[in-house]
Amino acid sequence: MKTALILGVSGQDGAYLAEFLLEKGYNVYGTSRDAELARFGNLRALGIRDRVTCHSASPTDFRSIFQVIRQVEPDEIYNLAGQTSVGLSFAQPVETMESISLGTLNVLEAVRMLDKPIRLYNAGSGECFGNTAGNPATELTAFTPRSPYAVAKAAAVWTVSNYREAYHLFACSGILFNHESPLRPDRFVTRKIVKGAAEIALGRRERLQVGNLGVRRDWGWAPEYVDAMWRMLQADTAEDFVIATGKDHALEDFARLAFEAFDLDWRDYVDVSPTLFRPTDIEVGVGDAGKAERLLGWRAELDLAEIVRRMAEAERDKLLAEES
Repeated sequence: MKTALILGVSGQDGAYLAEFLLEKGYNVYGTSRDAELARFGNLRALGIRDRVTCHSASPTDFRSIFQVIRQVEPDEIYNLAGQTSVGLSFAQPVETMESISLGTLNVLEAVRMLDKPIRLYNAGSGECFGNTAGNPATELTAFTPRSPYAVAKAAAVWTVSNYREAYHLFACSGILFNHESPLRPDRFVTRKIVKGAAEIALGRRERLQVGNLGVRRDWGWAPEYVDAMWRMLQADTAEDFVIATGKDHALEDFARLAFEAFDLDWRDYVDVSPTLFRPTDIEVGVGDAGKAERLLGWRAELDLAEIVRRMAEAERDKLLAEES
């Protein structure tokens, strides 16, 4: 039975990954900045909170990272910790840079110093590529980050690559494009739109305010993407992989599908506010996961319409449960 340590287990990806690994028969451990106070709502939503042993550890505190890795003695580490919002990174650039780039360096140093046969997965991001201009990004596409979050993720990916080469660690990065689920926090625009549509349909609010609906993104289904993370650590050699659907859609399309799920026309309820635009943004972000399909046997299955339908259904059920 393998043991896995998920740094940042309380987030969307951490929770789905914990569920996935438990189904594989793993002993699963996770970290949060303060495990005693954290609610671990996503783990509870999936019904697995009592099956995941959680420890306190901060990615920017080397001592806590080193201690938890030494104590758990994992076969695999999944580094999903750090500030995860692109929009918030403009307001908190220092926290973003430190929690992601320094945090990743701390994990790599701990693994190197412990000198154990640990396999490390690092969460990269399709944001690293910046504007793909309609050309799906591959592992060979240059990074041109356009946010503090993307800059931090790019630095982390290169640090992992350096440690893999210099110290022969089994360390790799998954360069994941956008992936959604009902566990997304509602500060993310996709969940904000779905939640807004549900609340309008149920008479809880009248209108929804959003930013730039013209941006185009490659949206996948989060539970499928954690499968790709696991596959990377089962490979014979450590390599970085782009994980994406290969199809881009405008945020306007996402809004249309979300409101259609409640038999509404989004144009009757949505206001675009320039105050919600980012200082710099990506016009088009889309990835090519051909390498992952060839070497890992992974490919995205759910299309955007089904992803939005599932998110809308979950949002409706949640709101109705609150009323009962």
